[in-house]
Order: sequence, then structure tokens, then C-alpha cells
Amino acid sequence: MIKPIVYNKNNRDEILNRSITDTSAVEEAVKNIIADVRARGDEALFEYTLKFDKASLKQLAVTDEEFALAEKQVGEEYKGILRRSAENIRAFHRAQVRDGFEIKGDGYVLGQKVTPLRSAGLYVPGGKAAYPSTVLMNAIPAEIAGVKRIVMVTPPLSDGSVRPEVLVAARIAGVSEVYKVGGAQAVAALAYGTQTIEKVDKITGPGNIFVATAKKLVYGVCGIDMIAGPSEILIIADDGADAQCVAADLLSQAEHDELATAVLITDSAELADKVSVALEERLNSLARKSIAEVSIRNNCKLIVVGSLDEAAELSDELAPEHLELAVRNPLELLEKVNNAGSVFLGYNTPEPVGDYYAGPNHTLPTGGTAKFSSPLGVEDFIKTVQYAYYTKDKLTQSADDIIQFARSEGLTGHAESVSVRMEK
Repeated sequence: MIKPIVYNKNNRDEILNRSITDTSAVEEAVKNIIADVRARGDEALFEYTLKFDKASLKQLAVTDEEFALAEKQVGEEYKGILRRSAENIRAFHRAQVRDGFEIKGDGYVLGQKVTPLRSAGLYVPGGKAAYPSTVLMNAIPAEIAGVKRIVMVTPPLSDGSVRPEVLVAARIAGVSEVYKVGGAQAVAALAYGTQTIEKVDKITGPGNIFVATAKKLVYGVCGIDMIAGPSEILIIADDGADAQCVAADLLSQAEHDELATAVLITDSAELADKVSVALEERLNSLARKSIAEVSIRNNCKLIVVGSLDEAAELSDELAPEHLELAVRNPLELLEKVNNAGSVFLGYNTPEPVGDYYAGPNHTLPTGGTAKFSSPLGVEDFIKTVQYAYYTKDKLTQSADDIIQFARSEGLTGHAESVSVRMEK
């Protein structure tokens, strides 16, 4: 049973401490895989797919026939769920679209234009698990941004197939190409290209430590969205919250990964005690009990604070990936929250509402990076280009300021590029 902790200034550091995933042990292996893919291309991808996924492939690309078969294998009811979820995601992300701007004055024009990336590579975890929600959450913002080439990579099953739900989601979300490859080797292929897979401008999507490390290592060759760590949930709850619901919500993230973190912060000691009991009861009903149990035993904290204001302050320090405000006045408490990936308000908005359906993105900053990072969105698939135009008169008016500024920094060449025009 998880024993609740009463928060005080003496245990603050212990409460705020979070384990940092050490990638050094796998970095050398990932570097070797990346180098091998760069050197041998498709040949290396086939070999790694056989080694890690036990799949012997004749080709990497998913064919039209495989897409057609997937359409037949997935029931209409489930397709309807995917389409409704996709429309909710589209509606939310359409609101993120922004235009460029232009500022005009006497003798000058300044501006910024917004352009989509030419291509994006989406990593979707695969194998025994199917994650069509990840397909929708990564591809739809890219589609709305105007990315023309959206490429998906995903590990195949041992028979060489891709889960049909994933392929159907890819078609719904506007994915251009799908390839049967996963792991660090898939990230390398997207970053550098192979005989079959053309390189992309940016890679997004979650993955295990090998995928995350590979993304970190190829950054600079192409863009990446973020380095995602284990899943996290933090719930701020008052005495009106239901202990069984809170426990269920904590377990919803604990079942992801043995390293996942689930935290409750409450101003009710009674609720904390009830949640501790409920966690024990509900663990036994989970299909992924063995995973969730390790997560709860090692990483779960039930913290009792003096007030909800104190809870919000502590939450901001932790900057969780998912934050539930299971309180009577969630909108009021939201005003005091600054650092979180995605926030779920009230007693009836559990985190899975965001994972699958509501519309906000579920690719979120982890490990406290919500202090300076944002959820995946349309912004991740665009870039801006600035421009400036001066007439001769405007340059003449500004020349002395620019020349003196350049000289103050010791950059006489900069100064002369302006002063030479004053001599004409």
C-alpha cells in the first residue's frame, strides 16, 4: 500500500525529485545503428527488422493492397470512432493556424511569411501494440499545417504486416507513405534517407529509449519535436473527488511503462488514504497489472498539502505531462497553473479523454520540460521567413545609427556595407 506523504518544507526536495532517464548506456549502440543505416541503407533496415521484430521483409513500403486489406479488416464502428476522433483533432488544431504579417511605413516594408515544412516523418510505436491515436495526433497537425509529404514509420508484426487499425488511421489522417521499420534504424532512415525512404525535414512521435536517443542524435540533420520520456500524470484533487476515479486515473498512466509516474496532490488526508486503498483494489483488474504495479510501487506519490493553492504551486514545480484538476472549481484553479502539458478539468474529464478524442494533442512534454515546451501542434510543422525592404531614402535616414552600432561591436565590414551606399 502506498503511504500518503504530508508535504512540508523539509520533504520538498524529495517530493520534487524525479528520476532522470540515463541514455548513456544505449547511446553507443544507437550511434552504431545510425552509422550502419547511413552506410548500407535498405539492407541494414531489413537486417534490423529481422533481428528486432522477427519479421522477414521483401519490401519496406506498405502497398495499396495492404491498405485495401486493412480497410476490410477494420469494422465500420471502429472506423467511425477514428473519423470522429480525427474531426475533433482537426477542429482543435485548425484554430492553431496563423498567418504571416507585414508592416509598412515611409520607405520600408517589414514582414514575416509562414511556410509549411516540405516533409515530416512520424514515428508510431508498433509490434504487438496498436496506436492509431498516435497516428492521428501526429499526422493531422502536419496535414493542417500544409505539409505535402507525411511519412510514417512503424515496426511490423512478426508476419511482416502492420496492424490494420494503424493503416486505416494513416489514411484518415492524410499520411502519404508508410514504411515497416521501427527503432533507432527507422529514425536514422528518416533523417538520412535510404534507397527506399527519402529523408524528411522533421521527425515527430513517441518511442522507447532507443528511439528517443536516436532522435536526440540526429537533431541538426533534421528537426525533432521533443525527447519524450516515460508517461506522467499528476492529479490535484479536493475532498469532492471520488477515490475510485482518482485511483483509476493514476493507473491509466502507470500501465504505460514501469518508469511511468503517477502523483496525487490533495488537501484532503481522508481522500489520500482512500486512494491508497483503491489503488491496491484496482491493480488486480488491469490487463497490464505487472507493468502498472512496478510503476505504482516505485514512482507513485500521494501528497497531502495545506491548500489547493499550495497544490498548484507544487504542481508548477513538477510541470507534469498530464494534469487533472479534480476539484469543485477547476477553471478557477486553472488560472494558477502555468506549467503542464495538457490539463483536464473537473471530476468528469479523465486523461484518456485527451489521449483519444477531445481534440487537444496527446504528444506532450515530459520530465518537467513543460516549464519551457509545448504540446505538439501545427506550429511544429511550420517555419517562418522574415524579410525587410528599405528605399534609398530610408537607408540614408538610418545609416548613421546602423554604422555606429556596427562599429561599437568592432564589425567594420558591417558598417562599410552601409556606408558604401551613402557614397553613391
